[in-house]
Amino acid sequence: MTTDVFLADCRARLAFDLLSNTWNAVVLWALRDGPRRPGDLREQIGGISSKVLTETLRRLQSNGLVARRAHPGAPPRVEYQLTSLGETLLAPIEALGAWGFEHGDEVMAAQEAACRQGLSRP
Repeated sequence: MTTDVFLADCRARLAFDLLSNTWNAVVLWALRDGPRRPGDLREQIGGISSKVLTETLRRLQSNGLVARRAHPGAPPRVEYQLTSLGETLLAPIEALGAWGFEHGDEVMAAQEAACRQGLSRP
């Protein structure tokens, strides 16, 4: 495995890909305090639909970052929690969030300036 982030088989690109989806990091962060039911997650995370939350949880589960636990009973109850591997992403997510709080105003000012100049906003 290479360490050149510009090559497709670099493990660093795997990490960048995992964090590039907005909802991945948000859902992982929401699970940092322990197991949560999907409805509780939706309430905590503003702006996420049930469908997108389900897709995100499945994606995180398939990457070994989240575990799904079904509880018997009627109605059936499901909880999701971070795996030990998922917990290892909390520090990088926290660092990115801290960067956002520190530099968010600068980024938004640059975006506004680009809009005024007629440049497209990403």
